[in-house]
Amino acid sequence: MRPHTLEDYVGQRHLVGEGAVLRRMIESGRVSSFILWGPPGTGKTTLAQIVAEKLELPFYTLSAVSAGVKDVRDVLDKARNSRFFNQGSPILFIDEIHRFNKAQQDSLLNAVETGVVTLIGATTENPSFEVIRPLLSRMQVYVLNSLDKDDLLALADRAIHSDSYLKERNIELKETTALLRYSGGDARKLLNILELVVEAESGDVTVTDSIVNQRLQQNPLAYDKDGEMHYDIISAFIKSIRGSDPDGALYWLARMVEGGEDPAFIARRLVISASEDIGLANPNALLLANAAFDAVMKVGWPEGRIPLAEATVYLATSPKSNSAYLGIGAALAKVQETGNLPVPLHLRNAPTKLMKDLGYSDGYKYAHDYEGHFVEQQFLPDDIRDARFWTAQPNPQEMKIKERMDKLWHRD
Repeated sequence: MRPHTLEDYVGQRHLVGEGAVLRRMIESGRVSSFILWGPPGTGKTTLAQIVAEKLELPFYTLSAVSAGVKDVRDVLDKARNSRFFNQGSPILFIDEIHRFNKAQQDSLLNAVETGVVTLIGATTENPSFEVIRPLLSRMQVYVLNSLDKDDLLALADRAIHSDSYLKERNIELKETTALLRYSGGDARKLLNILELVVEAESGDVTVTDSIVNQRLQQNPLAYDKDGEMHYDIISAFIKSIRGSDPDGALYWLARMVEGGEDPAFIARRLVISASEDIGLANPNALLLANAAFDAVMKVGWPEGRIPLAEATVYLATSPKSNSAYLGIGAALAKVQETGNLPVPLHLRNAPTKLMKDLGYSDGYKYAHDYEGHFVEQQFLPDDIRDARFWTAQPNPQEMKIKERMDKLWHRD
């Protein structure tokens, strides 16, 4: 079912549709090196092969899982010897290029720079993190998206009417919800599921949700705890909490729970969010997040999902403030700017007579000896004595704090 032309290629219209960047490049006959970044089953290998076929160029392929530096050099030697006069550079396709180590990627640099090959890499991981900067600077990065419902249905329809085996089975797609859900935007997975269902039936085949569920009997979610989706989903989770959307937060929590995410990882992120995003607007948020962390560690799965959900809803529905987060950021910036400013003498301890003679602790005022347990004195180094790092934000909790601080320090 692998297509050989752009007309048969399903999905990625933003790259290969009429007037799109890759289609224009292919039709011009001049293709520069590029990386295809996207989830599994979105057509990365197929697109690379279509480029080579369309331009009628030699096509070499390596898998980063099994190839070493010697394999790379051997392929580059073949590419040099296979190039004819006035012909474009051979295509070298490297699947899962993110698995190449630095030495392997370094061995490609000169060949890409001098045009020995046009390199097309495929990766499911963010190339910014996995591909060395010198190589990445010589290549364009194109992002492929998971196939949408219409793409998958078009692919399934083509398979049951075009494949030499499937078209003899008189297949009807009566229900497609489970088929699409289990596929998860992955064309390869869709075709594998379709084949599995058809092979398990005799005679004519009617595909229904119950049949797909019965045949697969597995978790339909794609979730790589070390991959891109891991970071995308936790990002969506935290941003839903920050945006005060308990429904969105619960949905992304459910995705992580169902996908088998480490509960301690989720709990840690809740503690961070309670401090960073809720902060002083509701100090109880940090207490509840910590309590949820402890509860999850004590009860484990599956019950641990309940305290995590409680903390998630509480944080999402709490008033928000990042004043503490901004405050420590401002203080760190000042430390980096000014270096190790000396501690004022009156704030230093004086455990020895020499220190006392040198003025250590001289003039320090013990706050509890004064009315209201407060007395004005300097707590910052002399060079930045008037600096301000924490600024109250407009929520009821911090307005009370601000009012008290302004009164104590006689601020307008």
